[in-house]
Amino acid sequence: MTNRRTASTKAFGVEDGYAPYRLRQARYYDLGVDCAQWANEHFAATGRKCELLDIGANDGITRRYVELHPGHEHVNYHGVDLFPEGTSAVYKQEEWQLHQIDLSQGLPCLESEAYDIIVCEQVLEHLHDPGLAMREMVRVLRPGGRLVWGVPIFPHGVHLLRRHVVPVVDKWTNAGPRGHVQAWSKQTFLDLVKEQCPELTVEASRGFRIVSGGLLRPLEYSRWWWQLNRRVGAAVPGLCVEVQVLLQKRAAGEAEVRRAA
Repeated sequence: MTNRRTASTKAFGVEDGYAPYRLRQARYYDLGVDCAQWANEHFAATGRKCELLDIGANDGITRRYVELHPGHEHVNYHGVDLFPEGTSAVYKQEEWQLHQIDLSQGLPCLESEAYDIIVCEQVLEHLHDPGLAMREMVRVLRPGGRLVWGVPIFPHGVHLLRRHVVPVVDKWTNAGPRGHVQAWSKQTFLDLVKEQCPELTVEASRGFRIVSGGLLRPLEYSRWWWQLNRRVGAAVPGLCVEVQVLLQKRAAGEAEVRRAA
């Protein structure tokens, strides 16, 4: 009989080299579900494909997960990244419209209100001025369009230690610069969204990975462990390591109605 640990090392059947339900990749699965569903709804309502912009496209990981679900056939893919090693590593790169852009400078070459869905996963925490990038993404998103921002978080209060104490310790110990220059809790990130992007309605927030890896890594071969983490992440996202915020851009003049997140 085949050992369950060697039968598949693809995360969710998509990415090589991971446990079948590796929690670090779970955010992409849920992202894929939503993007495919929105594309399906968009096609049914308009008869045209959905224009999806992936900010920080990297190797096209988001597309791999969208393609798992019905509705993916109604998506046109656009990507933004620095692509330091070129675009040849992007999954199905010939089917994308790719833009080599430094997001810290905004999105100057992209047309306003051009995209129906924008995904920005694990990027904003690397920027010294995330507000500029957030406002630019709202600018290029069509009214009624969906936006997903995913960032690492800390429990409220603990984020202050990461923001103010850790840099001092790093200086004392001559540690190298960290890639993450922002430290948010779920609430402070939502506060930033409200401050920078009043055109957006928060539809939902969900967390990923309260605990993963280490001694618990063998559990990531079990579907029940992934499903349990999904339920916990939906119930108490602020206690997780990562959060995804799902938003919609209101039409001009539409009254703001913010649902509980």
